[in-house]
Amino acid sequence: MARRIWLPYPDVAAAETALGPLPEPLVADCFLAEGTWPDSIAEVELVVAPYMHPAPVVMERVGEMASLRAVQLLSAGYDNFLPFLPDGVQLCNASGVHDASTAELAVSLALTSNRHLDTYARNMPSGTWGNDFATSLADRRVLIVGYGRIGAAIEQRLAGFEVGSVTRVARRGRTGEVPVHPIEDLPALLPNAEVVFVITPLTPATEHLIGAAELAALPDGALLVNVARGRVVDTDALVAETASGRIRAALDVTDPEPLPAEHPLWRTPGVFISPHVGGQSTAFYPRMQRLLREQLARFAAGQPLVNVVAGPGA
Repeated sequence: MARRIWLPYPDVAAAETALGPLPEPLVADCFLAEGTWPDSIAEVELVVAPYMHPAPVVMERVGEMASLRAVQLLSAGYDNFLPFLPDGVQLCNASGVHDASTAELAVSLALTSNRHLDTYARNMPSGTWGNDFATSLADRRVLIVGYGRIGAAIEQRLAGFEVGSVTRVARRGRTGEVPVHPIEDLPALLPNAEVVFVITPLTPATEHLIGAAELAALPDGALLVNVARGRVVDTDALVAETASGRIRAALDVTDPEPLPAEHPLWRTPGVFISPHVGGQSTAFYPRMQRLLREQLARFAAGQPLVNVVAGPGA
């Protein structure tokens, strides 16, 4: 018997060009979350959510998906989908898809801020030759908060920059060749951190993980790079601390998001903002396609899905 899935492509031909022939007994309809819904809404068992579409749009009619068993995201973050997930339905994220792209951007944000590339770009329209003495990544003490796959990818890319040291923090500590501190150690580690990369998932435990006390604990001149979720950092505390000029920030995510044009972070010296583009590069497509091929094969064969973050098997 055919099993219905929804794929985020304009038509089935485009889906099969990207993914190859679908494994039997899967039959696909296409869903782009642009106002048109396939007629198979009551039969669909697996929905692959279109990338970068808000959860309320994708899940607007989830109550009609009587056969739904799993939702596959194309993002690593999944917190915004949790409130819409029906009981008994698995939610799978795109762990591994965004490692290279997000790690690349995280290091780029650090380099942009430390080497004043944002200032030099703003000087170009006026032809201002404003060279100065900047901060190198070399010899810096680095702290990675949220040491999962993307955190490890950031560390790999830092290796060529001769950083002074890398300290790692995750929800649970672990020993071994790559020691990782538990999150409880964070307050003691912050005073020694010159560059802090934040890449922890947003959960109730990590909301405002970096607040006023944590920012105040950072040494003068420290740089905070947030490529996680905006609400992991207390925005009001960040505005206050960066406005003083004591620390700097490079942000791919903000709270709120999109950041309103009148928000003070846009005009705070020492703050550089990119518009949540960590996963948006050419590295996304081949990795996304590999994940979907594997996941569809598993779903067709009745095997356990990978990257289950909520629901049965999480």
